[in-house]
Amino acid sequence: MSASADFQKGLTAAQNGDYATALREWTPLAEQGEAAAQHNLGWMYHQGKGVPQNSEAAVKWYTLAAEQRIAVAQYNLGQMYRKGDGVPQSYKTAAKWFTLAAEQGDANAQSHLGLMYNQGKGVPQNSKIAVKWYTLAAE
Repeated sequence: MSASADFQKGLTAAQNGDYATALREWTPLAEQGEAAAQHNLGWMYHQGKGVPQNSEAAVKWYTLAAEQRIAVAQYNLGQMYRKGDGVPQSYKTAAKWFTLAAEQGDANAQSHLGLMYNQGKGVPQNSKIAVKWYTLAAE
């Protein structure tokens, strides 16, 4: 069976609430570097779906996917740094990950980045840049 068939089998299983099958299908793919499988494992560990909730494991898998330019993983990782969930809280690191996702068009990241510029958290306070990111998110 091909890797994409295994990924799809895991996705179908997860959509049907069969997280044990999703875990079984995605783990080998994630370990082989498949970014989407890495992100999905991060989500499973973050949410405690089919595995015990484990923020540190979520950060591990999100980071591997984020480093491969998966925007939603970059956004999720930014959220974890913003909140200090599984990592030491760091607005600067959150802004880094939000920026990478925002530059790829992720509206959630754009909105959060606008908020960070508006409040001066992790980045210099700058209303003009905040409005830029808010506008992109709104569009």
